[in-house]
Amino acid sequence: MPRKKRTWFPGAKYHIICRGNRKAPLFEERIDRQKYFQILEQARLAFPFRLHVYCLMTNHVHLSIETFDHPPGEIMKVINSNYARYFNDKYEYTGHVFQGRYNAELLDSIDYEIDVSKYIHLNPVKARMVAKPADYMWSSYHAYISYRKNPHAYPDYILSLFQKPSREAYQRYVENEKPSFPPDLVQQLPEWKGKKIYLLSNLPQ
Repeated sequence: MPRKKRTWFPGAKYHIICRGNRKAPLFEERIDRQKYFQILEQARLAFPFRLHVYCLMTNHVHLSIETFDHPPGEIMKVINSNYARYFNDKYEYTGHVFQGRYNAELLDSIDYEIDVSKYIHLNPVKARMVAKPADYMWSSYHAYISYRKNPHAYPDYILSLFQKPSREAYQRYVENEKPSFPPDLVQQLPEWKGKKIYLLSNLPQ
């Protein structure tokens, strides 16, 4: 079956998921997640992007990123290949660390961006790893609900979509069991008019 073509344009935002091969753990120790962040920052220097939301689970990773001048494939190739090399060297493994290529879903509306941020932050709760999203230390949730500095995540954009005090409003939204959106968060992102759109399988050299 042919792979689904992916769309990219400068400024596009994506929900990216990377899974461990055969659902195997990607992180065995605390230092592994720290190494992942180090590699992520190295990739950001090489191919600038903005990380809005993240959650490092045991056997998969969620990232919500905003691209600038480089498609997500270039970014994720650096992150996944460097982390796989580190992981295999450390644990003396061979073979694939990640399950195939990453999954990238275009975030094409504001309400969808917000919904994805909630989904990512609730991942550890749905996996029954913690009772509340704030109890999980390997996500960007604390950057959203407190003023604790996070060197990796950029919460300002999504928080700007909520009424002030935005951090409290966002926390209520995420931790509310009702799945509905705040009624004023239905504005669509600007249309792609004027943007040059590429298929990721046919990018200019």
